[in-house]
Amino acid sequence: MKIDIKDLQRGWKEYTLRNDHGMAVSLLNYGGIITRVKVPDRDGTVENVIIGYKQVEEYETNPNFFGALIGPVAGRIQGAAFELDENVYRLEANDGDNHLHGGSNGFHQVLWNSEPIQYEDRVGVVLSYSRKDDEGGYPGTVDVSVTYLLTNENELILEYKGVTDQPTPLTLTNHAYFNLSGNGKRTIHHHHVTIDSHRFLELDEELIPTGTAMDAADTPFDFRKGRLLSDGITERTEQNDIAGHGYDHYFLFDHSRSESVTVKEQMSGRVLTIKTDQPGMVMYTANNLQKGLELHGGTSKKHMGVCFETQSPPASLHHEGLPPVVLQPNERYQQRTVFTFSTDK
Repeated sequence: MKIDIKDLQRGWKEYTLRNDHGMAVSLLNYGGIITRVKVPDRDGTVENVIIGYKQVEEYETNPNFFGALIGPVAGRIQGAAFELDENVYRLEANDGDNHLHGGSNGFHQVLWNSEPIQYEDRVGVVLSYSRKDDEGGYPGTVDVSVTYLLTNENELILEYKGVTDQPTPLTLTNHAYFNLSGNGKRTIHHHHVTIDSHRFLELDEELIPTGTAMDAADTPFDFRKGRLLSDGITERTEQNDIAGHGYDHYFLFDHSRSESVTVKEQMSGRVLTIKTDQPGMVMYTANNLQKGLELHGGTSKKHMGVCFETQSPPASLHHEGLPPVVLQPNERYQQRTVFTFSTDK
């Protein structure tokens, strides 16, 4: 196992983690961005299975959040404001009237402190950052670290930690767009997905959760027995239409299985399993991805990747009964998500 380090522009570094079985993960200290994940298919052909820019400089703005570390709050905050302890905090409205993914200066735009780590059975990088009180409109000085680890079991492990000196919302995720066909050869229509969830959050026309957890049974949102992503892309239900013909919804995990998500791509034989201690995730099927961006393996188009954004829901800032996102000074934010790659013979 080894780590390669490449120095790039303005203090950027690209770390490439390699294990002994042909898997490699590349990431930047800028934005915590995963730029490539290379894994073998059933025939042993190693290809990239996430969507990313061909030119690394394009990540400086990265409006699609390709591979990015998202925070301090992943997802949309209704009305770009929230109330906490009788104080109203107003944030940047960077998505219509709402606040998205920490704003234009969120964690995806931060040059993180980075430290490579290497053990006998895993290699990785620890990213750390101290957010100042009122930065981006959020209360509290928050010290955050995110560890990316690659094991010889073809596991990509993301460990998130944070502490604060004031009550503050904090829910982090990674915004990688997966495409198991390899090098973006096909869209994700025929990715077969299983999700340990029987409820999802209803969205309004602005993609803001209404606070209602809908029963997924007998809808294209019921993935408990597995289904193709094309079901929701082509089905004309109101919720799929609102999302732009696909999914952009928060799924509440049942935690009845050890694996929260399983993804299979039949032609390549690649399988992705996701285990997490997060209460749920946003699954986004790149419904709004524009055409013509220069990416690894070709140019972008709609439905070219699928994101599994494991996190707590920011809708809990406005609606009761949902997993909370507010971190208290006497608490420690600590979450873990494991992406494991294999093949189905």
